[in-house]
Amino acid sequence: MYHANMTTTDANSPLTPAVLHILMALSIRERHGYGIMKQVEQDTKGKVNMGPGTLYGSLNRMLAAGLVSKSDKKRDPELDEERRVYYKITALGQKALAAELERYREVVAVARQQRLLPKAFRL
Repeated sequence: MYHANMTTTDANSPLTPAVLHILMALSIRERHGYGIMKQVEQDTKGKVNMGPGTLYGSLNRMLAAGLVSKSDKKRDPELDEERRVYYKITALGQKALAAELERYREVVAVARQQRLLPKAFRL
């Protein structure tokens, strides 16, 4: 599962919200930590403000679980410092993200069928 300990590599296990947001940010392109935090903030319209502790704790567990890896990209000479580490999503991370998004789709479908969604979300 991909919750607190993330010791297994079952791509069908549920993801924590932090891991979901990180994988979505990395599915666009390789990023360093600050870039991930800013993308999550942008994606959520400021509703999720991921601090460094949450980000780097999650990234370390995700590295161990094989969801992300460190990129060979070391430096963008115009924008970044040399010491920044870039991360990229792995094939397992892509599979886990797809499984999680499918779970969300199924939940929304049931909520829609049971008329649990606010009218603005009913299509």
